[in-house]
Amino acid sequence: MQKDIIIKWHLPQPVEKVWDCLNTSDLIEQWLMKNTFQPVVGHKFNFYTKPIPKMGFDGIVYCEVLEVIPHKKLVYTWKGGSSPDNLSLDTILIWTLTPREEGTDLLLEHKGFKGFKNYITSIFMGSGWRKHISRRLISILNEMK
Repeated sequence: MQKDIIIKWHLPQPVEKVWDCLNTSDLIEQWLMKNTFQPVVGHKFNFYTKPIPKMGFDGIVYCEVLEVIPHKKLVYTWKGGSSPDNLSLDTILIWTLTPREEGTDLLLEHKGFKGFKNYITSIFMGSGWRKHISRRLISILNEMK
């Protein structure tokens, strides 16, 4: 059993602004999570959030940047579990930006949710990406000059 999350948004902002929100650590913290992100292939970084011990999650998302194509594509791993030595979630996050005359199409692909437990995780994460995260991202984009 494997599930992928695929979400497409149309944003009225130009691709440069959307790219900045995906690649600037301070901005990412405002719409997603505290992080140590740098847009450099091979850079290992973390996202930090509230631990959920009952779900076997220590509150840290362990990531590595796999691909950076400025203003077009950003790819990184997204792993989680009860500790760095016990990662039960091993997925890939792909952001693809397509400029349009009236803004930017942003495609999120969060791939590789394998097994029943991660299938359930994908349902919760998909809901979060669609509702809370997209609302916060759009809010930050609207506030940018």
